[in-house]
Amino acid sequence: MSRLIGLGLLLAGLLYPFAVYFGMEHFAPWQFGLLLGSLWLARALLGVRKPGSLWMAITAMGFCLLLALFDSPLLLRWYPVLISLFMLGLFGLSLKFGPPMIERLARLREPYLPAKAIVYTRQVTIVWCVFFLCNAALAAALTLWAPLSWWMLYTGLISYGLMGLLFAIEWLIRRRVRGHP
Repeated sequence: MSRLIGLGLLLAGLLYPFAVYFGMEHFAPWQFGLLLGSLWLARALLGVRKPGSLWMAITAMGFCLLLALFDSPLLLRWYPVLISLFMLGLFGLSLKFGPPMIERLARLREPYLPAKAIVYTRQVTIVWCVFFLCNAALAAALTLWAPLSWWMLYTGLISYGLMGLLFAIEWLIRRRVRGHP
């Protein structure tokens, strides 16, 4: 059940900019807040307890409550900023309390990492923190000053393309560092 809820939140996050752009003429902002808030509440109650999951769920439910109370179309546009800040928090806190997020992911595939790889994964985690900070800042700027279509284009397509590009660049660098052509 928790995997289904996680999948629901992932899909909601991926499709959210398009749902806002195309759905605002059919649905009120409070309805978006109710749907998102329900998913986050289900995650808090039924999800697997991972570091940071409870504070993220509480913060997201607070955002959804504000969205439902104020019924503001402008407030709808802040959700991608919140998600980027969540990711920044998760990656950043992993640098402080360890192990870094990328090291955790690397150990899923290779449990015994050499010291050089541990240093490398820390650096990659820092790069992702910078990415999420810049992504949140740009999404916030688009929320405040850009037309809805620009916001939707960036938060729904371009930001995911940039994530994929960063992942691909890191993969190529990792191959070179490990001595693969």
